[in-house]
Amino acid sequence: MENMNQEEKVISLPRIGDTAPNFEAETTHGTLRLEDFKGSWVVLFSHPADFTPVCTTEFIAFQEIADELRDLNTELLGLSVDSVHSHIAWVRNVKEKMGVELTFPIIADLNKDVAKKYGMIMPGESTTETSRAVFVIDDKQIVRAVIYYPLSTGRNMPEILRLIKGLQTTDEHGVATPANWEPGEKVIVPPPKTQEEAEERANDDSVECTDWYFCKKQL
Repeated sequence: MENMNQEEKVISLPRIGDTAPNFEAETTHGTLRLEDFKGSWVVLFSHPADFTPVCTTEFIAFQEIADELRDLNTELLGLSVDSVHSHIAWVRNVKEKMGVELTFPIIADLNKDVAKKYGMIMPGESTTETSRAVFVIDDKQIVRAVIYYPLSTGRNMPEILRLIKGLQTTDEHGVATPANWEPGEKVIVPPPKTQEEAEERANDDSVECTDWYFCKKQL
């Protein structure tokens, strides 16, 4: 029994660079599979429970960035361990009371199948609710970023947008993005791998170098 309890406390968490665990689940938009979203980026996020204040503010905030995410070829997919009926009632309540229509699907994960695959249950915080997890999954269904928030703290939408834009900029241009980077600002050029490349970099007028290993450029 002791070993079983220890096993139950082990959290399965897909790592950055892993293939995102596939699933089939009932949602407010019918039965969906992760593979249905192949070709698009996905923000898969969990929330503790329907009809709770912080979660309500988050879902409204996610809806506010939904169009901008779609412009980035990115879809939203919510999740909690509530039922489809609870989700539908909550969606209708948000529309009636807050004047906001939630247009993205919400997974009903009553048996916690998806939550367990993604390590969304934090036993030290709650054994009955999913944490505020965010998984950014790219168009090839690879996990690119993972963020966790405690139950008491709502998520920051500008940061989620910034993260996706940064990842897509990296993919497109083969660069990195510095701290506090925003689209339109200079990006970091990968450091030279050889002495010859370092010498070439020093004479490259298209980049702005503080030192041979630390160079930026404007896209």
